[in-house]
Amino acid sequence: MTGFEGSPVVSAANGLIATSHPLASKAGLGVLKAGGNAVDAAVTAAATLCVVEPTMTGLGGDLFALLFRASDRTIHALNASGRSPRSASLDELSSQGMPASGVLSVSVPGAVDGWHLLLRDHGTLPLGQALAPAINYARSGFEVTPVVASQWRDSEELLLENAAASSAFLVDGRAPRSGEVFSNPRLSATLERLARLGRDEFYHGDTATKIAQAVSQLGGWLDEADLAAHTSDWVTPLRTIFRGHEVLELPPNTQGVTAIEILNLIERDIDPGQGHNSPRHCHLLAEAIRIAFADRDAYVADPSMVPVDVIDTLISKEYARSRLRDIDPLRAAEGYRAGLPGTQPRRSTAVDGSGDTVYLTAADQNGNVISLIQSLYGAFGSGVVAGDTGIVLQNRGALFSLDRAHPNCLAPRKRPFHTLIPAMVLRDGVPWLSYGVMGGDMQAQGHAQVLSNLVVFGMNVQEAGEAARIRWTGDALALESGVPTRTRDALARRGHQLTDEPIGFGGYQGIVLDSTTGTMQGGSDPRKDGCAMGY
Repeated sequence: MTGFEGSPVVSAANGLIATSHPLASKAGLGVLKAGGNAVDAAVTAAATLCVVEPTMTGLGGDLFALLFRASDRTIHALNASGRSPRSASLDELSSQGMPASGVLSVSVPGAVDGWHLLLRDHGTLPLGQALAPAINYARSGFEVTPVVASQWRDSEELLLENAAASSAFLVDGRAPRSGEVFSNPRLSATLERLARLGRDEFYHGDTATKIAQAVSQLGGWLDEADLAAHTSDWVTPLRTIFRGHEVLELPPNTQGVTAIEILNLIERDIDPGQGHNSPRHCHLLAEAIRIAFADRDAYVADPSMVPVDVIDTLISKEYARSRLRDIDPLRAAEGYRAGLPGTQPRRSTAVDGSGDTVYLTAADQNGNVISLIQSLYGAFGSGVVAGDTGIVLQNRGALFSLDRAHPNCLAPRKRPFHTLIPAMVLRDGVPWLSYGVMGGDMQAQGHAQVLSNLVVFGMNVQEAGEAARIRWTGDALALESGVPTRTRDALARRGHQLTDEPIGFGGYQGIVLDSTTGTMQGGSDPRKDGCAMGY
């Protein structure tokens, strides 16, 4: 269906983890086998990914998570994204525009605080123990995998712009090649300090000082007070019902509302009898994505800027029914406006769809399940490494708008619009599916396609992630090579502008759980280097 040969489903009875890198999966599985719970395994794997997949994630990035705590059957959602610096100035940028990288794109990193809160409130391990595999790989080295090597090579020019970045992440001025062993002693030393001293070392200690000094030397805004003021938040997830399944997504400042809106728009009109990726289904899906993106680009921003009633409307079935009237079943629309009264069509900023993110999910034998996503935003984030720390700082600030009337407009101490969305699906109040699809704009689109593959088209957890996808790029509709030729031709006749972009279709991990037998099955996307592992 995608051009990939089908991989087997990984089945387990005691514990399972799926990540975008085999070494991270191995580290998380080791925690599960040693008696740690799903949260312990997830944090361990996330920290490991910061070392072995540095193009996609790092200590200088953000994190979101959804988890099910089996002991009291409760859902918990964490927003561990950082805010803009207190001295961020729209006036300073008005003439040059919002930079896509560099020091002015840096926002406060939230991931380390996210690890701390997950372990403190729901884990069993201390942070130092969870960091042990990451420290080992940073100190002793790891073999660079093919996908990571390709992404690293594509980032050489960005890394060469910052002396600390090129020193830490390039070998004789080039990216390490596939199969080459790479170590990061600077990052190892930082991780060892965090293991000894805990979360406060990052936000109040010497590490915070080094981050602030590096930013200051380059003329940036972030300072020690910004790091010290950081807080993550436990939030209430958004919910919808998709064909009898309860879908959980994260609220703004991230785009969970978009995934729910797409699902609501396509729910009633998917016909499995016409086959997967049929012309009718792909047309409806494409138009649903375009409508949901018009709403996302108008409304999603820092939670303080988004009225609750707006979000409640956007995720409602009634709203979906009203927007379905805008879709011509035989013709692609020239464009869609945001759907609530008084809103002008606008895009907050350009969003990268290439997949510069890591997603992972884990489940343990006691029924605890976690869905976690973490990112630097762009490949190697801002391209700025904080002195001798080995920490790459994210460029999430690049997603702020410079439109003063937009809720996502840059301002001090404000969370930017985010793309990161972990997801979970419940049956009878307990997890049936924990999954995510990394990759900028592809994430909400991928959530809808993977869940449809499982629920409507009857695929298993591996097939659902491997199946060929479509992607709205903002200007055109990209189709993977596995989409049937008849569908491609029919979409063109309906007026869709098609593009042959071969990448940007995301990377998926998922776990399906059977509450009656206690077994679990994992799947991992062949578009990435990762795998599912269980025991």
